[in-house]
Amino acid sequence: MILPPDVARQKTLKTAIHCRGIGLHSGARINMKLHPAKADSGIVFRRTDKGNIEIPAQWRNVVDSTLCTMIGNGDGITIGTIEHLMAAFAGLEIDNALVEIDGPEVPVMDGSAAPFVFLIECAGIAELSAPRRAIQVLKPVSVGEKGNSAALVPADGFRLSFAIDFASGAINRQELTYTLDTDDFKRDISRARTFGFLHEVDQMRANGLARGGSLDNAVVISGDRVLNKDGLRYRDEFVRHKVLDALGDLYLVGAPILGHFHGVRSGHAMNRKLIEALFADRSNWTLTTFPATGWEETPQRVRA
Repeated sequence: MILPPDVARQKTLKTAIHCRGIGLHSGARINMKLHPAKADSGIVFRRTDKGNIEIPAQWRNVVDSTLCTMIGNGDGITIGTIEHLMAAFAGLEIDNALVEIDGPEVPVMDGSAAPFVFLIECAGIAELSAPRRAIQVLKPVSVGEKGNSAALVPADGFRLSFAIDFASGAINRQELTYTLDTDDFKRDISRARTFGFLHEVDQMRANGLARGGSLDNAVVISGDRVLNKDGLRYRDEFVRHKVLDALGDLYLVGAPILGHFHGVRSGHAMNRKLIEALFADRSNWTLTTFPATGWEETPQRVRA
């Protein structure tokens, strides 16, 4: 297919690549292999330990949003903690890939998206002869409860604004506005790690969560202190990671978004509710061709 020069092409990997790691919540040792995929196939997960059951990475397949995003096939086969890998796909503009995995969740690696960025770039990125599509937001859509909210409003490009507020002096209030750009994503967002509070660890593990968590794959906070020996990667790493999570969750719409996301203390569950609200009314959005020349908006860089 010959595409006009102003239309972006879909992308996939040039070759397959493998990694191995620990599941953040299960504690299981997991092998994962990323494969190239044909145009219009999207991101698909395959459980090789469960009869090669395939689950498309789509918002309709989300079955749980408790401290991570989990997709399932409706018959009890699930894959959890997909948000960091999905953020890497979104940040590097990968539209199509097959993810083979032999356990219940994507390995956490160092708690950020940076190891997945490294894997994708090692595999190489290939353009396909099919136009890239985008979900364009036509009307403001919002959801919220108990001081937490998430919204999408029309915009020429894709921007994310996030605000968090924690009682811990290690975090306090942090705000960030970020315009999606591949180079900026790698430098400013992808390295931000997941975080948690030491006093919550016992309760999470009693509930079957965080069994693989450690100072090697998460920022751990005790009171007003960060316990990690090397400290933070960014002075506002916490809000940057929330942006990373939102980017991964929103990529479950199956395409890049043309709109401005606003999150206030939003988590995976709120992000999922926002997607549901967006698609609840067909007049909220339209499918359009993704531009090859970038956004009309000037990217707003963030500082480390």
